[in-house]
Amino acid sequence: MSDWKSPWVDPHWCLAVDLYEISMLAGYWEAQMFFPATFEMSFRYMPPHRGFLVACGIETALHYITNLRFDDAAIAYLRSVPNLARLPQGFWDYLRHFQFTGRVRAVPEGTLVFPHEPVLVVTAPLPEAQVLESFVLAVINFQTMVATKAARVVQAARGRGVVEFGLRRAHSPEAGFWAARAAYVGGCVGTSNLQAGFAFGIPVSGTMAHSWVLAHASEEEAFRHFQRLFPEHTVLLIDTFDTLEGARKAARLGVPFRAVRVDSGDLAVLTQEVRRILDAAGLQDVRIVLSGDLNEYIIDELLTAGVPADLFGVGTDLVTSRDAPAMTGNYKLVEWQSGQTRHPRMKTSPGKQTLPGRKQVYRFAGPDGRWTHDTIALEDESIEGGMPLLRTYIEKGAWVAEMPSLTDTQRYVRDQLERLPEPYRRLRDPAVYPVHLSPGLTELVERLRGGNP
Repeated sequence: MSDWKSPWVDPHWCLAVDLYEISMLAGYWEAQMFFPATFEMSFRYMPPHRGFLVACGIETALHYITNLRFDDAAIAYLRSVPNLARLPQGFWDYLRHFQFTGRVRAVPEGTLVFPHEPVLVVTAPLPEAQVLESFVLAVINFQTMVATKAARVVQAARGRGVVEFGLRRAHSPEAGFWAARAAYVGGCVGTSNLQAGFAFGIPVSGTMAHSWVLAHASEEEAFRHFQRLFPEHTVLLIDTFDTLEGARKAARLGVPFRAVRVDSGDLAVLTQEVRRILDAAGLQDVRIVLSGDLNEYIIDELLTAGVPADLFGVGTDLVTSRDAPAMTGNYKLVEWQSGQTRHPRMKTSPGKQTLPGRKQVYRFAGPDGRWTHDTIALEDESIEGGMPLLRTYIEKGAWVAEMPSLTDTQRYVRDQLERLPEPYRRLRDPAVYPVHLSPGLTELVERLRGGNP
């Protein structure tokens, strides 16, 4: 029997919080501040050269929220933390029975989003909503970063497949695991990461390393050995010594193989020559895979130059989003309620302003089906003609909506990108997608700025 545990449920996640969240949780408990509160997760601004973001990590966050518990081991550790050591027994009893009881709305996994738009909205008793902050931000920031990068790389590949190769360069094996999922959401056709393939059903793909070739007496022997083991899946790595000679040796094998991979050198020149060698040997069906520190900009340049590549393996730049390695997601209190009175809240510090009140986002399209703009509105405001993006996934602590398959989510991303006009999809210096505030939200912002709660 396998002892594999679901990737969505990890008992250690209850401690994936910052100390200040437990401190505030204790303070709210001590003051009996259990009134309903609404927090929203959104992105402040776009990273460099990003015209859109692919919201990802929503499903991970939802599973965390519904499964968050503090077991005896976690509580014992928290009690040992000096900052928390003097808290009364009643708080630890509260924590031992902690369970989320509120409501969560979110955009569907893979939704294209823009600055200031709520991506995930939590309405729950204040302590329950507060304690979620760090984990929600961590998973959505990271997976959105990678899914967005993947969408850009896939766009640059112009219909050719992109495989995620980043495990060895990810910031940890866990980061590589979640990056593989996010990359698939963003449009990659597969991953080299077997753990992600097992957990999420992502197609897996791989070739050989240079060490395989170096471990044999000759390059020819290495190729023949690999082909005997994996005849219908053979992809030969031909650049360990001399790339063009490696291509000739592959062509002389006399047995079928699927593809060759080039991982170094002047890819623009080498790919053209490799294609000629293969075609001259009657191997027109053998594909060429390119890898080696690729990103969307390099791939775009290669294909613009007419390079006959069929597939790209992208690793480091994809899983680290090297040109934009951090996201600007924030999780802020936008409203709390006393009795029947709602108290909208807005942060006004320079560069970190937030939008107050519970909200909905509406997306508008023109007659051709392409998007024209979004409007952020108050939740109870009537907005005609737009498609609401936020959906309810959790109500009274329980799931009320099913999540689509990962393949359906990938298709959803692709369909949205087709509806996003080209100026907002440019790899460099994209246009700024229009996001408006509704009349009701505009009035509320102005009132709160004027000091009128």
